Amino acid sequence: MIDPAHGGTDAGAHGDTSIEKDVVLQMARSVRAALERQGFRVVLTRNDDSNPSYDDRAGIANVYRDAVFVSLHASSMGAVGTVRAYYMQFAAPIAATPVAASAAPNSAPEKPVPAVALASWEDAQRPYVVASRRLADQLQGEFAQAFSGSPPYSAGVPVRALRSVTVPAVAVEVSSVSATPDQLAALGDPLGNAIARAVEAFRQGGGGR
Repeated sequence: MIDPAHGGTDAGAHGDTSIEKDVVLQMARSVRAALERQGFRVVLTRNDDSNPSYDDRAGIANVYRDAVFVSLHASSMGAVGTVRAYYMQFAAPIAATPVAASAAPNSAPEKPVPAVALASWEDAQRPYVVASRRLADQLQGEFAQAFSGSPPYSAGVPVRALRSVTVPAVAVEVSSVSATPDQLAALGDPLGNAIARAVEAFRQGGGGR
């Protein structure tokens, strides 16, 4: 799953001649082509200047049980041609919510009811964070080799686009919208090839949760 961020009235970051929503859509198409040449089936969350909601994007991804989700972004700063991978970092664990049981007056005490953790839609990524971090680390290793100046390690940050996804999910941020359109276009194929290598290695390592 490739998720070109923003779209429609949400333009994202602005550069001198480019805006993020257009950059990531063009890049997503190039990445899709590169991945398909490697034998991957690729689905985009948008293929035009629309702006699906976070829930809609997650809903598309969550239909596919054996998928990985990559949300594409273009930063407003950073060295041109560098790429970073992020996984979802939650602020705190979910507190268990006890389920209350009603009892009739004078009835015998009921057995204690175990606490049940009720996960909200916005916490759906929690069970996949470990796998997502492995995927992000795999991606960042490939990016560090393919794109000079890229950091060697991925990072955990609160990324809203990842919260509701129930497969391994990462955000990939390319620097930057200040680059020329030609510079940005040139990143598409190597980015797709790097993602393909990382996903293949992730699959061979077990993937999953």
